[in-house]
Amino acid sequence: MTLRVVVEADGGSRGNPGPAGFGAVVVDAGTGEVLAERIGGLGRTTNNVAEYQGLIAGLRAAAELGAESVDVRMDSKLVVEQMSGRWKVKQPHLQPLARQARELAASFARVTYRWVPRERNRRADQLANDAMDAQARGAPPTLEEHTAPPPEKDPERDAGGPSQAALIGIPEDNAAEAAQTAPPAAWSGATGTPTRLLLLRHAQTEHSAQRRYSGRGDVPLTDLGMRQAGAAARRLAAMDDIVTIVSSPLRRARQTADEVAAATGAEIVLEDGFTEVDFGAWEGLTFAEAAARDPDLHRRWLADPAVPPPGGESFAEVHRRVRRARDTLIAKHGGATLVVVSHVTPIKTLLWMALDAGPSVLYRMHLDLISLSVVEFYPDGHASVRLVNDTCHLE
Repeated sequence: MTLRVVVEADGGSRGNPGPAGFGAVVVDAGTGEVLAERIGGLGRTTNNVAEYQGLIAGLRAAAELGAESVDVRMDSKLVVEQMSGRWKVKQPHLQPLARQARELAASFARVTYRWVPRERNRRADQLANDAMDAQARGAPPTLEEHTAPPPEKDPERDAGGPSQAALIGIPEDNAAEAAQTAPPAAWSGATGTPTRLLLLRHAQTEHSAQRRYSGRGDVPLTDLGMRQAGAAARRLAAMDDIVTIVSSPLRRARQTADEVAAATGAEIVLEDGFTEVDFGAWEGLTFAEAAARDPDLHRRWLADPAVPPPGGESFAEVHRRVRRARDTLIAKHGGATLVVVSHVTPIKTLLWMALDAGPSVLYRMHLDLISLSVVEFYPDGHASVRLVNDTCHLE
């Protein structure tokens, strides 16, 4: 009789890189009976490495049970798309893990890969979190229990055996790069798990193409803007652990968020607090037109965040509502990774908060359309800006 199984696999890292672990559950596809569970700690590594290790452990367990047909279910869009062959494995340190997983998969008559939301991957998620908890307490890595033996040591490099980088699947050539992504808690003294906000400015509209003030006007994306949003969405789909997409309710932000939701499978929540500043009577005007209409007021507005446009909203008022929205997000999703699709002013405001700088940062920071910035807010009040105005997904 053919044994058909479902492999539920998950992995994670507290800090990315940080204390990491994986979990996998093998279930009889016909009866729902749990046939095997796997759990392992990986020491310090990244989310993607841990996700792959969870998959490898699950496939190995299925092979040990004699399964012929395997349905893999994971909440890692990256691993599912790469193993399905739709995305290339570009990261050098993931290539040997993907190769190992494919070799295991080749032993089955049939293997499918399916993305599922995290709430439908709870069993594997709980095992991965148990492993991460153990690693955070200082438990020794248990990688060798569930993966192939570490690479043979190079006597010219290290007579004492393979390095920690090799043990957790990061080639030596990439170890320095991985170290540069260490969490700021390692050097800032921050404590607790941060809430990570992936700040995405909306894509192009007719107003932005013409460099007009675009606040509460509900203008749609252009055709180019839709393509830009798709490019950003594909980039975000390759990132780990996105829980929710939080979007400004304005159409240009919602259209951008829709593309991200389609690519990542995450739900969209609308948040008025991340709406663009109200430019009042300057809405739809160019910089020169607004300056000509109200020259004195325009000069003061550019220098003082407490000064509003005529009939509009000051940057100080935006700061207050953005802070309230941020605090609400952290209270509800503390420690999670969220995409925030918004506008220039709210994104600059969040960066201003994280930098703990003066209001002049608003006037000295440039954010391109569809740019990505990343900020982390820690529960103890610390914050870290990880990325600003990155548009490499358009290249």
